[in-house]
Amino acid sequence: MITLRSHSEMPRSRWTPGVLGRTGILLSVLLLTLAGCAQGEADQAPAPTLVEAGRQYLEILVEAAGELEPLRTVEVMSKASGEVIEVLVDTGDPVEMGTLLARIDPRDVQNDFNQAEADYEVAVERLAIAEAQLRRSESLLEAGVITEQEHEGRDLEYANARAALVRAETSQELARLRLADVTIRSPLTGTVLQKNVEEGQVISSPAGNVSGGTVLLTIADLNVMQVRTLVAEADVGRIEAQMPATVSVDAFQDRSFRGAVEKIEPQAVIEQSVVNFPVIVTLDNSEGILRPGMSANVSVLLAERPDAITLPNNAIVEFDEMAAAASVLGVPEARLNLDPSVFGELRRELAGVVADAGGSPPEGDVDRLDAPGRGEGPPPALRELRERIQAGEVTPEEIQTMRQQARARAGDVPGGFGQGGGAGAGRRGATAASDGRPGIVFVQAEDGQLAPRPILVGVTDWSNSEILAGIEEGERVALIAVAALQEETGQGFRFRGGFMPFGR
Repeated sequence: MITLRSHSEMPRSRWTPGVLGRTGILLSVLLLTLAGCAQGEADQAPAPTLVEAGRQYLEILVEAAGELEPLRTVEVMSKASGEVIEVLVDTGDPVEMGTLLARIDPRDVQNDFNQAEADYEVAVERLAIAEAQLRRSESLLEAGVITEQEHEGRDLEYANARAALVRAETSQELARLRLADVTIRSPLTGTVLQKNVEEGQVISSPAGNVSGGTVLLTIADLNVMQVRTLVAEADVGRIEAQMPATVSVDAFQDRSFRGAVEKIEPQAVIEQSVVNFPVIVTLDNSEGILRPGMSANVSVLLAERPDAITLPNNAIVEFDEMAAAASVLGVPEARLNLDPSVFGELRRELAGVVADAGGSPPEGDVDRLDAPGRGEGPPPALRELRERIQAGEVTPEEIQTMRQQARARAGDVPGGFGQGGGAGAGRRGATAASDGRPGIVFVQAEDGQLAPRPILVGVTDWSNSEILAGIEEGERVALIAVAALQEETGQGFRFRGGFMPFGR
């Protein structure tokens, strides 16, 4: 007999609610713990990369490419037309000024010269005869043998004879010059670059040919060469005549040649909407190894710092980017307590100006030399001077004298953000204080935390910047991610390398 059971009558397994409850609680705690760890790892910013301020050789160059060409090139042409009967030089031959280069068939010009000489001799004889007849005519006129009218005729014949002699002399001189033109001589000392004619070729004179005549030879002085380069509009404003330049060529990759900027041509050259200016660089070629047409790479030295304290460009931001950079680095806002006036104090420290225009430092000027965020404070010399002023050991007259001496070296350096008018040498022998550009870096303090520090930046290349004031060698500075700062500010670093906004 088969017995049917409903679902409600099916046997059920037994379970204990306490066991499953404890298991669920443990699982929940584990998940919350893992979630908290994951959240903490997500919120924790990566540690910034730190670099040390160090000394290095820093140079600012403007680089361009061009071709070597002679400083002076002459195309030799013949004033005489005719057949070339002799060419005495070949390509590459050195020649001196006056060296005989070629001869043109002289028969036509020789005949013209002979005819001119004959005409001159006839003119001389005619003048002698006319002069003798004029003297006889004067005697006959005095004796009353001839009339006044007949004497005037003799006088006219004498005048015509003198004019004929002048014309004959001119024709003879022109014929002599044409005869000399059939011998071609070098107009300068140099080297034959091109030879365009051969013996037997008939040439035309530029004087009698609308096309300009035939070029026989091209001669150039190769002792001094030049490179004509095109420099971008953004760079040409920093180039001046007589600036040193280095020229390298592919033919001599193991050496470079010293040159100098000769001039910057005034007319721009526009290629594909890019404005460039021709810059001429001259260099000595007394060795004679450089040849016209060689490809040349020119580097014009704008500034060099043999032993400058430098930092990477991506460690420096401008003052108005300080908050965004602090956010990227995780620096608390409470540490951003800098005032733009500290840059004026940095300039005064750098230029050595310790007094204001009145000649005596107002109370507090000395104290401001220890502005917040400056790290080690003023140099020992300035610190000692400050103590002497506070102790009353320095008279106002001495302060005025020191101020005048400092201004004589550096010029008037007014305080204030982004200003400066002097050209004084920095304490590291670098760029003038007025040329330093304000910047902000984040320096690692003794407690390991980052804090903003005002600095003055000198020359800048694609990678590094010269630090004139505010940072000492060995201090550690944080690098700032370009992409992160762009996301915070909507723009990239203004200190991005590749331009030099400061003086030489």
